[in-house]
Amino acid sequence: MLESNKDSAKLDAMKRIVGMIAKGKNASELFPAVVKNVASKNIEIKKLVYVYLVRYAEEQQDLALLSISTFQRALKDPNQLIRASALRVLSSIRVPIIVPIMMLAIKEASADLSPYVRKNAAHAIQKLYSLDPEQKEMLIEVIEKLLKDKSTLVAGSVVMAFEEVCPDRIDLIHKNYRKLCNLLVDVEEWGQVVIIHMLTRYARTQFVSPWKEGDELEDNGKNFYESDDDQKEKTDKKKKPYTMDPDHRLLIRNTKPLLQSRNAAVVMAVAQLYWHISPKSEAGIISKSLVRLLRSNREVQYIVLQNIATMSIQRKGMFEPYLKSFYVRSTDPTMIKTLKLEILTNLANEANISTLLREFQTYVKSQDKQFAAATIQTIGRCATNILEVTDTCLNGLVCLLSNRDEIVVAESVVVIKKLLQMQPAQHGEIIKHMAKLLDSITVPVARASILWLIGENCERVPKIAPDVLRKMAKSFTSEDDLVKLQILNLGAKLYLTNSKQTKLLTQYILNLGKYDQNYDIRDRTRFIRQLIVPNVKSGALSKYAKKIFLAQKPAPLLESPFKDRDHFQLGTLSHTLNIKATGYLELSNWPEVAPDPSVRNVEVIELAKEWTPAGKAKQENSAKKFYSESEEEEDSSDSSSDSESESGSESGEQGESGEEGDSNEDSSEDSSSEQDSESGRESGLENKRTAKRNSKAKGKSDSEDGEKENEKSKTSDSSNDESSSIEDSSSDSESESEPESESESRRVTKEKEKKTKQDRTPLTKDVSLLDLDDFNPVSTPVALPTPALSPSLMADLEGLHLSTSSSVISVSTPAFVPTKTHVLLHRMSGKGLAAHYFFPRQPCIFGDKMVSIQITLNNTTDRKIENIHIGEKKLPIGMKMHVFNPIDSLEPEGSITVSMGIDFCDSTQTASFQLCTKDDCFNVNIQPPVGELLLPVAMSEKDFKKEQGVLTGMNETSAVIIAAPQNFTPSVIFQKVVNVANVGAVPSGQDNIHRYEELNFEAL
Repeated sequence: MLESNKDSAKLDAMKRIVGMIAKGKNASELFPAVVKNVASKNIEIKKLVYVYLVRYAEEQQDLALLSISTFQRALKDPNQLIRASALRVLSSIRVPIIVPIMMLAIKEASADLSPYVRKNAAHAIQKLYSLDPEQKEMLIEVIEKLLKDKSTLVAGSVVMAFEEVCPDRIDLIHKNYRKLCNLLVDVEEWGQVVIIHMLTRYARTQFVSPWKEGDELEDNGKNFYESDDDQKEKTDKKKKPYTMDPDHRLLIRNTKPLLQSRNAAVVMAVAQLYWHISPKSEAGIISKSLVRLLRSNREVQYIVLQNIATMSIQRKGMFEPYLKSFYVRSTDPTMIKTLKLEILTNLANEANISTLLREFQTYVKSQDKQFAAATIQTIGRCATNILEVTDTCLNGLVCLLSNRDEIVVAESVVVIKKLLQMQPAQHGEIIKHMAKLLDSITVPVARASILWLIGENCERVPKIAPDVLRKMAKSFTSEDDLVKLQILNLGAKLYLTNSKQTKLLTQYILNLGKYDQNYDIRDRTRFIRQLIVPNVKSGALSKYAKKIFLAQKPAPLLESPFKDRDHFQLGTLSHTLNIKATGYLELSNWPEVAPDPSVRNVEVIELAKEWTPAGKAKQENSAKKFYSESEEEEDSSDSSSDSESESGSESGEQGESGEEGDSNEDSSEDSSSEQDSESGRESGLENKRTAKRNSKAKGKSDSEDGEKENEKSKTSDSSNDESSSIEDSSSDSESESEPESESESRRVTKEKEKKTKQDRTPLTKDVSLLDLDDFNPVSTPVALPTPALSPSLMADLEGLHLSTSSSVISVSTPAFVPTKTHVLLHRMSGKGLAAHYFFPRQPCIFGDKMVSIQITLNNTTDRKIENIHIGEKKLPIGMKMHVFNPIDSLEPEGSITVSMGIDFCDSTQTASFQLCTKDDCFNVNIQPPVGELLLPVAMSEKDFKKEQGVLTGMNETSAVIIAAPQNFTPSVIFQKVVNVANVGAVPSGQDNIHRYEELNFEAL
């Protein structure tokens, strides 16, 4: 079929061959026939041929080399799938002679327009590096180039290549760190795993430890020779609070959504990231996601449980709420059962041990003997860790000694032996009971444990010990080697403590051991004979024989087998195997001092500056410095903050409350500067200041004209209106703070200046006020008797004069309405701390744009709640919050009301944050009703209609008011309206029309 002239037959043949490969059958014999079709013009055939060649090119290198020219031509194919497949086949031919060709192909593919081809170039980098490591430097250049790629398709593959070729070149990641964090959610799942592991290592080298707060409290002592100055420096360092790097926070925040991923590997990767680099208070969120993975197949369960076992040793509290999720199911395989037992043991404490012991009693009866034995060991560990239940566990294990199952009895003996070492004097009866079991127990380890226990306590059971030795002497030759060694030890101990009864028995046993087949037993016999039986040849050691044999032995420490695994990174093969696997990259320790964070800054080309002629801007700055000094400072600070970080919003969220006012000013400045750069500045920096002194009427007419202009240039109306209203309203608040006479005089003089400047500037019919700054007359100015003004400019000038005489919009006092409270934190969720909030409808003292919120905190417990404060804030971009001062303590049944301010950015988005006490943090959120985002204003009906005419629309919120017809009076309607919205009534000339006016906070 492959030799056929028909493409349909070839295609059918190739489908069958690829099907054979998929089923695991060997199709290498068909290689020569398949290679002939590599030059086929049919794209479908060519794709399948490339799939076959990728599989067998490494095995049939000579034949594949014959077609290498075809692969090189295919690298230029217009179809991206063919280009990518050709590169894959080329990189699969592992012959050193074609390394230069592969290198050239990778370089070309890395600059390909298709992200799919670039992705395959990243895959080929790893193959070429394993074939020829000497190409490392050239490959690093390609990796550096691909790391800058903004495609999510490429990101995972290039980071994998980075991890293979140059994992130590952290400097390549600096500039791409923020981009990788932001792209992470959109990368494919296996790319996410690789990127998260790489960023975990990166974070451990670039940020300081977020765990230091608890450690700093330990060493408070002062050295004797230490001076007071040194001590002061030390305390200053300790008092310095830990502030998380914004980039550190960016990584933690951007990986959090991936805990909901359907891919278990992604969830596990995020879990290990939180475990290794997040503050301990935030690591708890991974526990729920890991417990969710326990519903997966047994292989996933095994890996997840291993990691949980390691975590539960250090931080039990994370998994205590999910204790029942680790109960063993009858359908679980033995490996899963054993791991669940391990976790239950780690989580055991005084509160839950009684429940766990009842659970363990059921497990002991299991048909799986290996699991039953592991359960008995678990009971022993619980007995050593929790002293309150030691006796209970010991009695339970003694009861198991009468079990019919030999393995259970043997394991119980071994565990009892370890427990009795802790307090042997109190348990003579148990030792006697175990001595009687020697006749029935056949498991060597159990018999050896009983003999060792009797030998150690031979002085406490003087009657039983010699009889046990007599019985063991009879069966010495048939015993296991482990038991023989303990018989020899028992004989030596009895010889030293009770030689009258046991001297002959011991010599008999030593004679038997002297001729035993096992050389260990023969050596032990010679050693003991020389040590305990004095003769001429025996040395000085024989004097200390009793001290050597009957020395006090330390009790065994029953520890978790997962205790030493925490030095491996969670989720890695090395952690699973508990040995360092090939290619494992160790996590470095946190640096004492964080490296320079500016290395992650990316230079952003500010497009706004390109619109303004450079020479003109300089001229204006130098000439009009008197009026624009403050604006220059603000602009410079804005530009520096823009270039400092790509993710300004993330870093902004970490700012202190004292800086929020500045950020409000910056945002208004930014919005106004954006408007200027898009549609042209009005009249330079001097006129920018003049615009700030104008009233509302001028702002509205500006926005109308702006609409007309922007319709021509197809720019956004709403953004311009919004920014102009922000600028104008901020100018109102400035002008009100000045004395009346001074502001009036300054306004008049600036209007005159503006008018004379406009008179001097000749304008064409198309140019409006917004374009004056960038308009340069080509011809020589001609003196005209009257200036030729455009209609839009005339309207603006009329607005300027009217603003001095017409009434301005003023905020009125809100109408009284009953206070409506909302639950912020329920007392059950807050562990006794209850919080309610309401909107007082008063101007916020923390900022003009902020909504005032009153929070009432109640302590419903019988103990004092300390250090109530706002913790982490999770606010949408642009939203700002002014928090209340921390409350040192709240007495039992006490109550306190505090004030906050939140800038909701004129939206009903939820403000999420943490309300914290000394011991706990609770996630809470505030979502404002639309009516609380408004301020009531007073105006005439004429002004109302005028303002109504310039509204752009696009926003509407409706509510239904229900009232009886006889009560439908203006006062009732007004009361109903103000109950849902903070608005002011407008006098109306018609009885059936009621008008209300409000001002949103964004216009302030």
